[in-house]
Amino acid sequence: MNYPRPVPDPAADAPEEHAALASTVEEIDAALLGGTRRYTARDLAARADISLDFVQTFWSTLGLPHPDPDDDYFSENDADAIGRAASLVRDHGLDLRTVLTVTRALGHTSDRLALWQVEALVEDMSSRYELDDTTARLLVLDRLADLAPVLEAQLVHSYRRQLAAIAGRYAAEFGDLGRPGDDEPGALPLARAVGFADMVSFTRRTAGLGSTDLSAFVQRFEAEARDVVTAAGGRVVKTIGDAVLFVADTPQTGALVALGLADALGRELDVSSAQAAGGLAEGARGVTPVRVGFVWGRVLSRFGDVFGPSVNLAARLTDIAEPSTVLVDQGTAAVLASDARFVCEEQPVRELQGLGTVTPVRLRATPG
Repeated sequence: MNYPRPVPDPAADAPEEHAALASTVEEIDAALLGGTRRYTARDLAARADISLDFVQTFWSTLGLPHPDPDDDYFSENDADAIGRAASLVRDHGLDLRTVLTVTRALGHTSDRLALWQVEALVEDMSSRYELDDTTARLLVLDRLADLAPVLEAQLVHSYRRQLAAIAGRYAAEFGDLGRPGDDEPGALPLARAVGFADMVSFTRRTAGLGSTDLSAFVQRFEAEARDVVTAAGGRVVKTIGDAVLFVADTPQTGALVALGLADALGRELDVSSAQAAGGLAEGARGVTPVRVGFVWGRVLSRFGDVFGPSVNLAARLTDIAEPSTVLVDQGTAAVLASDARFVCEEQPVRELQGLGTVTPVRLRATPG
């Protein structure tokens, strides 16, 4: 089989292979880090006119290994990043705790993003060239410096689009500054529909799957869930293996998202989808229904997540929902009652752990 460039051979003579690998890592370092590692933490502190503690705290918050203060560990790009962090305090007036929170968000997100993308590249190399896992990883390592600028440009574009989307939502939601507020003292700040969709029998369906089939199965679930949520006007907060947490800005949008998830994720996996995912084992094929619960209430948005009693209630409603159905609470049902697109049916009273007695309401789409 022909490769665009030579593939590292794991069976090659070990000393030569290790030397070649070390050389490759040095080249990647120079390409990604803006040159060689030639600065110590003390150098960075002196260059930015900040304390050594600031440099070390920034680096720890970014989630990266903590070097000795006198090790030549940092590159030109690292020095620039430290300088920008210091400028957020010095020139923009941000509190140091805020800068560290922003840095922690970057570290947490970029760590997961980098791993996610590299694993996707490994899977691509493995399947496209019929390579074992080790050889595929070595091939990705060999090509990383070439791929990085394209991935970086896409990251910056996506990030700016997401910031613009947030600005647009804020303008639409809070633009009328003259209207009387309806917030109660001490209430959580954001009114949101929040819900969960949890895959039924995930453990049974994935038992015995190999890495390729398991990856395809989880990717299919996450991709379809995201498509349904965004198409209906909601946003995915996070996915947790066999579950997805979503939010929406209105109760009606939340209802459309919830019903869409219950419907779309219970359909039969067609042949073309299975082939596109690389084929699925028999146990992973067929209907993969979800239980859905959602609540209209007030939440706190922090750390890329949402918190509050309505989040907990939505999770508990999801736990007791039947497959391919949506449950809401009575308050949410009352808000939706005037919308002809929805039908609400009270269910038997249930005792929910940590929440007490609740009357669940099943949400349906109006027939026809």
